[in-house]
Amino acid sequence: MLLTQIAALDEALERHRATIGADFTGYRNHCYRMANFCAALSSRDDSTLRKIGIAAAYHDIAIWTHGTWDYLPPSIDLMRSEQQWQLDIADIEQIAAMILEHHKISSYRGEHGALVEAFRKADLVDVSLGLLRMGLPRAFVAEVRAQYPNHGFHAGLLKQTGKRLLTDPLNPMPMMRR
Repeated sequence: MLLTQIAALDEALERHRATIGADFTGYRNHCYRMANFCAALSSRDDSTLRKIGIAAAYHDIAIWTHGTWDYLPPSIDLMRSEQQWQLDIADIEQIAAMILEHHKISSYRGEHGALVEAFRKADLVDVSLGLLRMGLPRAFVAEVRAQYPNHGFHAGLLKQTGKRLLTDPLNPMPMMRR
């Protein structure tokens, strides 16, 4: 069954709707695709879904809130600064790791490994438009993508990468991690 409502994700995104502007639907759908893929690769218990929702909402948000393509640290800072989550330190650190490591090129093996790695894989499934499925069934990936269409999200990423390539050709994707 698809995840269609994650309160923490919706609440976080609504707080930043005006800032995200015309990209809101595309980013929201990207977040929901990632959340569905991550939950399918990990767990669907309430605590885990809440962490997935928060991480999904904030993982790329500084592209808009801070106007930067080097968005991982400010995305984490913004998540930490918004106190409505009432999470313990361990959960905050796990969510921060999920955000920080979601563009890691190789597998993540550090603290909070299983959920961080599931989140990293979920982003890879989405960024590859489902070509990489990380063990998820093709039909499930297609169902998620049909429920949450791109609305220009991937085209926007390509446009931003192209701009960055012109302004900083030696580091066009500063968010990528080894």
